[in-house]
Amino acid sequence: MKTNKTIAYIDGFNLYFGLHDKGWRCYYWLNLWKLCGHLLKPHQNLVVVKYFTSKIKSPDDKRRRQYAYLRALHMTPGIEPFYGKYETTPFICKKCGNKVELAEEKMSDVQLATQLVLDALKDRFDVALIVTGDRDLVPALEVVRKEKPDKRIVVAFPPMRSCDDLRHAAHAYIHVTESVLKVSLFPDVVSDSVGNATVRPQEWS
Repeated sequence: MKTNKTIAYIDGFNLYFGLHDKGWRCYYWLNLWKLCGHLLKPHQNLVVVKYFTSKIKSPDDKRRRQYAYLRALHMTPGIEPFYGKYETTPFICKKCGNKVELAEEKMSDVQLATQLVLDALKDRFDVALIVTGDRDLVPALEVVRKEKPDKRIVVAFPPMRSCDDLRHAAHAYIHVTESVLKVSLFPDVVSDSVGNATVRPQEWS
């Protein structure tokens, strides 16, 4: 059987909030290369994992934990992070008049869609594995299927995430299960080839 070149595209915030909503903080310390490897079929060869997220600015404890995780990803061969923007906008409550800052992640879904279409047009993959539940990505899937009908698209829904529009736009869909998460974690300490290290946050144990 022919070996299919596979690129994985991970919607970082969609995956994170799926785990968050499920109450699975213990699985935040995910080795994304392992995760995607466990989601593939034997004839699918993982080429690269593209991870789309934004760096948060506050609060300090969350920023510290995210920084530790991003360091672990940067130390892992085969993973390419792409960063959008994390912006805060003021919001005034109409009932009480209190002013708060609302955080919103920007651009990472656009970057994912752009990379997916570009990689398809340049024939960089036979199979695209997309870990998301965001229906905003449906147009990109439809473009790939129209312009490159030989490419196969598989959507992997994070925990607590699902979307009928994505199901219909993809060739197939699967779910990221707890059994896969359990075997896809980093060790508590992640090191690179020159001795740099990053440690799993205690809050994620």
